[in-house]
Amino acid sequence: MTNSQIPGIDTTVAPSSEGCVDCLAGQGPGWWLHLRRCAACGHIGCCDSSPSQHASGHARKAGHPFLTSFEPGEDWFWNTDTEQFYDGPHLPSPQSRPLTQPSPGPAGKVPADWQRHLH
Repeated sequence: MTNSQIPGIDTTVAPSSEGCVDCLAGQGPGWWLHLRRCAACGHIGCCDSSPSQHASGHARKAGHPFLTSFEPGEDWFWNTDTEQFYDGPHLPSPQSRPLTQPSPGPAGKVPADWQRHLH
C-alpha cells in the first residue's frame, strides 16, 4: 500500500522528541525499553513492554492507530486497531532515537532491576 492508501499516516510530521514525551514529562517512572512514533502526529511514546506503555495509550486516546518503530535499524508500521504490520512510507527524519541514547533509556533513569518492570 502507498501512504495515500493508508489514512492516518502523515508523511510531513517530524518526531516530537528524542525520547518518550510522557516519560520525560514525569508521567510514570520516567524510563522506557523501546520507543514508538505516532505516524499521524509524530508523538514519541514508549513501547508496550515499557512500564508506562505511553505509545499505545496515545494511539487509543488520540485515535491515531498507526505506530512505527523509533529504534535504530527498525522499519515497520503497526496498526493498533487491526493488530497488523504494514510497510509504510518514509517519514521525516530523524528515523530513530539517537544512537548515543541507550535502550533502555534514558541514561541515568533506568533502575538496576529494570527487567522486573517490563510487561
